[in-house]
Amino acid sequence: MVNKIKIYKDFKIDKSHKNSIILIGNFDGLHSGHQKLFKEAQKYKKKFKVKIGVVTFDPIPKMFFNNKITNYRISNFDQKVDYLNKFEVDFLINKNFNLQFSKITSHRFIIEILSKKLKAKYIFVSNNFRFGYKREGNVKLLEYYQSVCNYKLIKPKPLKKNNKIVSSTFIRKLLEKGYLDKANKLLARKWTIEGKVARGRMMGKKIGFPTCNIDIGNYIISKPGVYAVKATINKTKKIYRGIANLGFRPTFNQKKILLEVNLFNFSGNIYNKKLSVEFLKFIREEKKFKGMDELKNQIKKDLLKVKRIK
Repeated sequence: MVNKIKIYKDFKIDKSHKNSIILIGNFDGLHSGHQKLFKEAQKYKKKFKVKIGVVTFDPIPKMFFNNKITNYRISNFDQKVDYLNKFEVDFLINKNFNLQFSKITSHRFIIEILSKKLKAKYIFVSNNFRFGYKREGNVKLLEYYQSVCNYKLIKPKPLKKNNKIVSSTFIRKLLEKGYLDKANKLLARKWTIEGKVARGRMMGKKIGFPTCNIDIGNYIISKPGVYAVKATINKTKKIYRGIANLGFRPTFNQKKILLEVNLFNFSGNIYNKKLSVEFLKFIREEKKFKGMDELKNQIKKDLLKVKRIK
């Protein structure tokens, strides 16, 4: 049975959730490095009979301080909750990161929030964790307050692959460069975009290739191009194979990034339904075609490649 996580929007938590393990971070993508951290927390949960809580922020602080960063996330909030449930997390504090909160000093964050409000018993962070006003707080400060605030700081060693630390930043770079296979390995699953199907210009239908149009919101923009995908509708169990184009559709002179998905062996109306799209393989880069005939011929070639993928 999957654990059902309790979600808070601030630090006023139930008494039953105090004196718990607390993990702090963005946990964007819940990649294999994060998973190692949560597996370690699970050991403490079983050994000391305590609960696991996560403190995360929305928007991600980097997006808050730089409003030019619009496409950044590896996963959305609903996906994050699903992933945390799988790792036996009992509660999540999804704190709104605003100007007022950004000015809290690192000392106040430890004393007033971690100690007084949450009564944290074990705090799990990475060695490069920074927090508080102007990122002044670090692991050494958390270590200093251990005896004063009666918690124990746990710093698991980061997960490394090919001598490189697995991080959300590194995975974003891989996706942007089109190294989907490598990104999926570090995620320990297939990178997935979720979004509602919206009405488009029907250009695909006009050329005999109907697609579902999905606004990707603030997801990271992986390398524009054609991908082999799998998809589910409204999180049902039925899985459809398909082909997707993520990009600006230069042949049609579009300027907005869009995800277009053609589902194999599907017919029906799915407007306003949620499509969950798993990216299996990068097929080719996006390009501008001279006309419809050239585009159709390329689509046929792409389909042959995608349908060979198991």
